[in-house]
Amino acid sequence: MRGFSVSQAIRSLRTFKDFRAGVCQGDPPGASHQPSFGLLFDIDGVLVRGKTPIPAAKKAFQKLVDNKGQFLVPVVFVTNAGNCLRQTKADQLSNLLGVPISQEQVMMSHSPLRIFKQYHRKCVLVSGQGPILDIAKYLGFSNPITVDSVRESLPFLDMVDHSRRPKILPSTAANIPKIDAVILFGEPIRWESNLQIIIDVLLTGGSPANSHQSASTPHIPLLACNMDLMWMSEARSPRFGHGIFMLCLENIYKKITGKELKYEALMGKPSEITYHYAEYLIRLQAAAMRWSKPVQTLYAIGDNLMTDIYGANLYNRHLQESNSRKTSETLVQAASGAGLATVSQEEDPAWENELSFPAATRCHSVLVCTGIYNPHTKVPTDTSQSVTETVFHGHRDFRLEPELVEPGHIVDDVDAAVDLIFKLETFLPNGGNQTA
Repeated sequence: MRGFSVSQAIRSLRTFKDFRAGVCQGDPPGASHQPSFGLLFDIDGVLVRGKTPIPAAKKAFQKLVDNKGQFLVPVVFVTNAGNCLRQTKADQLSNLLGVPISQEQVMMSHSPLRIFKQYHRKCVLVSGQGPILDIAKYLGFSNPITVDSVRESLPFLDMVDHSRRPKILPSTAANIPKIDAVILFGEPIRWESNLQIIIDVLLTGGSPANSHQSASTPHIPLLACNMDLMWMSEARSPRFGHGIFMLCLENIYKKITGKELKYEALMGKPSEITYHYAEYLIRLQAAAMRWSKPVQTLYAIGDNLMTDIYGANLYNRHLQESNSRKTSETLVQAASGAGLATVSQEEDPAWENELSFPAATRCHSVLVCTGIYNPHTKVPTDTSQSVTETVFHGHRDFRLEPELVEPGHIVDDVDAAVDLIFKLETFLPNGGNQTA
């Protein structure tokens, strides 16, 4: 699939509402052979290690496209990376996998920030590396400001590196706008500078040139993307991820104030909002492919128990609970005479409202052994001790539940994962179904 019109795909989502309303009058030719699953791929540790492709990746994706390079099933790449634009990542994946990837198939850890429109017109401090100003503006933020720009305006705030200390302190502080919120896109390059200035912003209500306020004052909103404690590159052992930076920030804040740092939102795997958004992108692709039936099953392929597997299983739990609630609501409506007439026939709402209506009913986790996962690591069974166990590499605000880090399937690599999924779905790449 060489890209598609998002607006057209959104209009096509009415098809799925018709299925919910039970108004679909018939299936088009070949519908009996149409699959009903979509694939969510992690990137680091599944398709690449650093910049080095994993050999099984290209082989796997040759099975997912036809002879014209069009995808046979909806595919979304769900990465916790946040240091580039979607199109940049799509281009990288196209070169890596040898198949055309569109930006609509890529979900960065920061992608759900499009939903948080209440901050789009406010002055937000952004931390990370790469083209973070371009990323922020692409996501809808009209007034972002970087840590580096704050440092340039207020050079006396950053004093750890003696070589960067200002030779002459300015007589008056530069006039920078009041900062209304802080957004952590990913690990920055100069951690000491970012930690210092972010703490200053949080403790001054967004005016870092001022003195720190009382810790009793709630700090300004803080939103964070990518909670990965570690990730897998070419090195034999995992490397520090943004989760390590967040851990530093949380502990510094608590040490200074005696209070916990609070997040307005956490994005990226394993958060549910990430999988909501990914499922939405799957539905857009299915609509663009003119599938007559909704995607009911998602397969999430990853290498990290604490993000990929935890997140997929957490979302599966959400889907199960959501479907249970829908069933109960439908029965109540039927009993009251409302039935399916309550389904709106108005124009489709904005895309963010579509996140409230997942078509999928289950999300299966598939763990590969080419990345951060160590087959010999044991998970503690006593959940009361999970917060102190060194094995728990999840974020502070997520609690280890053994069932959430138990993969549905374990395979050697991504190629084996694709083969397994085709077998489970009795799907043949050349069209038609396998016989049971």
